[in-house]
Parts: sequence; C-alpha cells; structure tokens
Amino acid sequence: MTDGVRMQLSMPSEDAMRKAVSERDEHFDGSFVYGVVTTGVYCRPSCKSRPAKAPNIRFFVGPEAAESAGFRACKRCQPRSNGTSTAKLMHSLANYIDKNAEQPLSLEILSERAHLSPTHLQRTFKTVLGVSPKEYHDAARLRLLKKSLKAGKSVLDAIGDAGFQSTSRIYGHAARNLGMTPSAYRAGGLGETIAYAFRDTALGALLMAATTRGVCFAQFGPSESALIAQLKGEFAQAHVTASTMTQSPELSAWIEALDAHIANSAPRPEVPMDLRGTAFQIQVWKFLLGVPSGSVVSYSEVARGIGAPKAFRAAASACAANRIAVLIPCHRVLRGNGDLGGYRWGLERKRVLLDHERMRSAGIQ
Repeated sequence: MTDGVRMQLSMPSEDAMRKAVSERDEHFDGSFVYGVVTTGVYCRPSCKSRPAKAPNIRFFVGPEAAESAGFRACKRCQPRSNGTSTAKLMHSLANYIDKNAEQPLSLEILSERAHLSPTHLQRTFKTVLGVSPKEYHDAARLRLLKKSLKAGKSVLDAIGDAGFQSTSRIYGHAARNLGMTPSAYRAGGLGETIAYAFRDTALGALLMAATTRGVCFAQFGPSESALIAQLKGEFAQAHVTASTMTQSPELSAWIEALDAHIANSAPRPEVPMDLRGTAFQIQVWKFLLGVPSGSVVSYSEVARGIGAPKAFRAAASACAANRIAVLIPCHRVLRGNGDLGGYRWGLERKRVLLDHERMRSAGIQ
C-alpha cells in the first residue's frame, strides 16, 4: 500500500477538510491537523485562531506528520493534547447510536459520520468507551427491546422496534443479556423459577436468589421483606419461591457458605452465577472474579485489565450495577488515591469485607 493510499484511508477529502477548518468544526478534531506555512504552526480543525488564507494551508494526518514537515504545535488549541476532544467526539457518536439504535449502523456508516477511517474509529471508540461500536449498538438495541417488552408489545414487534434483523439471532443474543428469552422477559420472568434464601449475617440482612443457571441476585437490605420485594420487582411475573432443602439444596448450601465467609470463618464460596448485564459490565465483573482475596485494585486498573484503559468511569458504573454482592467482589475496587470510593451496600460493609480479607490473607483470625 502506498503512502498516498494510506493517507486516503485516514483523512477526509481535501474539500471536507477545508470546509471543516473554515467552520472550525470540532467533529473533525483527531481526524487530521493543518499547518499554516506563513506562521510555521499547525492546529486542530476547531482552532479559534485567526483564519489563514487557503493557499497557505497544508493538511497532515496527525501531529507527527506535521512536525516532520517542520511545523510546531499551536499553543492555543494544543493539537497534541487531543484526548478530550476525541473523547467528546466518541461520546457524541455514542449518543447518536442511542438515539438511532433501531437503524442498521454499520462501522462504515459510523466512521463516515465521525469523519474517521473505520479502523481508527474502531480503535478509538473502544479506547474511550471500553466496547466496540458494534457492542455498544447491540447494548442500545437490547435496551430498546427491553423497553418494548415491558410496554407489553409482542415479541416480534419488540424485535422489529429494536432493529434486529433476525429472530433466530436475537433469541441467542438476548438470552445471554436478559438472562431469559424475550418472551419470558416480556412476561416479567413468566415461566422462570427463581428460588431465594435469606440469612441475617454479620453484615446485615442478605437475600440470595438463583435461576437454573446460577446465582442472579445476592444483596443486602433493611429486611427480608424489602429484599424479596426488590427481587420480585426485577422478575414481576416469575415464580419466586423460598428455598427448601428438597427443592433447591444447592442454594441453601451456597448461602450457608457465603454467610460463613462474611463471618470471616471461611473462604469466599465458588458458585455458578447467572450474570446479566451489558458486554462491558460482564467483562468488568469477570475481571473482578480474578482479583485475589486480600488484594485491591483501582477503577483505572480494572479498565486497563479489560483492555479499555480510558473507560475507568464506565468501570466504576459497572461496579455500581453489580447485583451479586461479595461473590462478585466489587468491594475490592478503590479510588486511585486509595480512598474507599463507593459501594452499593454501604462503605462500612466495604470496609469490613476488606479488613476481613486482609486479616485472612495475613493468617490472622
């Protein structure tokens, strides 16, 4: 591939670039820079400096190319520090996907809108948001699907509203993310059996619930009745039943083991889990399962660990969305400065869990 062809893949057309510079269009920031021969300075397209005459403008694929040609970076727009504008562009594109989720948004369509090559967009979007454009689009369509199903629409109408082209694909795809088939979700879990078990633990009231796939809910709350109401709110039409040794012996054993762990007398139990969330959330939760007891990580380390180093805020949101307390150890994630940060079930519980794990790791009982 020649350099000319390579540049065509990475830069908009010259007419588009000249128009972007004249309009100071920030949507083109990150897709090219331009140099002004009379000043020897290069800028980002949105730079607010006095406009240069068209014959004096030269276009470059990026800062390195401009500097190789002898230009220096503009002190006003700081084209080398384009992370903020690039992140803004990616979030703007994500917002566009959310608003048009039912449309067939291919990578080519999105890259044209962002004025970036498909390869550049794929890489940049995943760096900023932690997932690929397709994964983000799939999650947005699933939100539409869930909304339509909750509104009482038929499964076929809901699938069409969400923009899925194949009913066979959606059944496999949605079941992984909804935890059930679309028809079961539309019915609020109708046909699903969810068993629950309750314990008064050292950290307060705890309810654990499981489907046939594994634990889908383990939360602390003010009381057993409040926790049952919370569980039923998530699965309004499911058959929710209290665990018995004859009907669900595994669940009874799992909550006994978790209760013993919370009391600091046993390791965290390894149990099957029915993870329900976006692709990014599940990535975060699976990463947390690998953080050893007695260790802690920062939100930034979580983001780097799943290959999305700039998505630390999204990683924090995924921790906050965790429905399975202790078993998915989001309590092991701290702020970068070592502060406890947040915890869905209260900072005092987080502090106690961490203290117990540190003592257990140090051999102190």
